[in-house]
Amino acid sequence: MVVKTSVHKSSSNPTHNNLAEKLLENNILLQKKDAEMMHSVNKLIEKIDRMLSVFEEASKHVMEVGDDKRVAELTDKLEELLEQNKTIAKGLLMLERYVRQKTPPM
Repeated sequence: MVVKTSVHKSSSNPTHNNLAEKLLENNILLQKKDAEMMHSVNKLIEKIDRMLSVFEEASKHVMEVGDDKRVAELTDKLEELLEQNKTIAKGLLMLERYVRQKTPPM
């Protein structure tokens, strides 16, 4: 969201006008960077979701293999990774919500 402000131009203080213009430019640039960051976070969340799907599918196939001790250990490790990835995904979603709340809509 680009905030329109009126800058009172007075010939007596051009420094204030220059400062206001720079602040406005910096605010616009910051909003653009925030939007880019939110887009990147969304892409990252999508990739993590796909990775979780791969781990879930691999876990299903491992369970079909049998009762081998190594397979059971691998399954446990995959389940731990799955839980860690879910926790990371939740954290990223919370971070995205926080950024969206702190950033005015564009």
